[in-house]
Amino acid sequence: MSNQYQKRLNDFIQHLEKQQVDLAIVNSPKNVFYYTGFQSEPYERFMALVIDLRNQKNYLFVPALDQEAAEESSFVKEIIPISDELNPYKVLKDTIGEGVQSIGLETKNTSLFQQEQLRYFFPDFSYQNIGDFITFQRMRKSPEECRKVQHAVQVIEKVLKEGITRIKDGTTELDLVAELEYLMRKFGADGPSFSTTVLSGEKSSLPHGSPNRKKLNHGDFLLIDMGVIVDGYCSDITRTFVMGEETAEQRRIYDIVREATKEGILAAKAGVSAGSVDIAARNVIQTNGYGQYFNNRVGHGLGIEVHEEPSIHEKNELTLEPGFLFTIEPGIYIPGYGGVRIEENVYIGEDGKAEVLTTFPTELIKIGY
Repeated sequence: MSNQYQKRLNDFIQHLEKQQVDLAIVNSPKNVFYYTGFQSEPYERFMALVIDLRNQKNYLFVPALDQEAAEESSFVKEIIPISDELNPYKVLKDTIGEGVQSIGLETKNTSLFQQEQLRYFFPDFSYQNIGDFITFQRMRKSPEECRKVQHAVQVIEKVLKEGITRIKDGTTELDLVAELEYLMRKFGADGPSFSTTVLSGEKSSLPHGSPNRKKLNHGDFLLIDMGVIVDGYCSDITRTFVMGEETAEQRRIYDIVREATKEGILAAKAGVSAGSVDIAARNVIQTNGYGQYFNNRVGHGLGIEVHEEPSIHEKNELTLEPGFLFTIEPGIYIPGYGGVRIEENVYIGEDGKAEVLTTFPTELIKIGY
């Protein structure tokens, strides 16, 4: 991994040199992890990878309580601990010194307060956004990164396979969430990659609904959307089941979504636009008369974060390239009736073809009763 971190930093530094940046501050925890291998959530405390291009030095500023962990896991070895009573921006100034003219910032992750602090200690600086280049780098996953996502997929599919066997009469949505998240830890995950979604019956029409004490009843659609983090990388899978026997309408809706997912995967390859993947899946749903019930994008990037670039929506003209890794997850959501989503994780390999990382069956599975 050390060679990979070095290459990432070298490519990033070359970009910063072209932009004539004196100092770069990477303060998104996930981006700090991407460049250093050190993973932590600092909450309100200051944590940043700081690249001083004038002196060709790299620093990792961390809360003092994270010093030991950073020294053990960070590729960048110049660790600057900051105690809680200190102003971190003064520590930054004391470390870097005078004369900083241009600072590269992740503008999406830099608050007005942080800008004010930087302006106080570096009064003459101008800034450039470095976030777009970092996004550009992170979109192109190495085969090693793909293997990490694949591992996270294997864990979550094991959780799903075991979890649905634990449903019994009287099980509620929250009961099933608890079972699934217990299994995540049992099978080796660091934790869920997002809040586990279990929705049943008419609630399954809410793409981002919240589980509650509703019981899983005969005839319900059961939508499960979940993922795990393993070694810093995420999985994200959705499957929809039916409790007992499905109706003809439920079967029709399910089969349409399954076909849409298939068509999205077939459209995914290097050289085509991200939008074309969305359109291929969306056309199946629209042609079958359910277009009004699918009003969100068909997928999103997946990696260190569960939602990252590229965004797979019909207007996105970005060309897919080898190394892109994303979800394809069309759905039909009918208010007051219910919904179906099937979500696959897809990687564009070096040969330009789409490799489906998820393997859990997409055939309609009937549970219980």
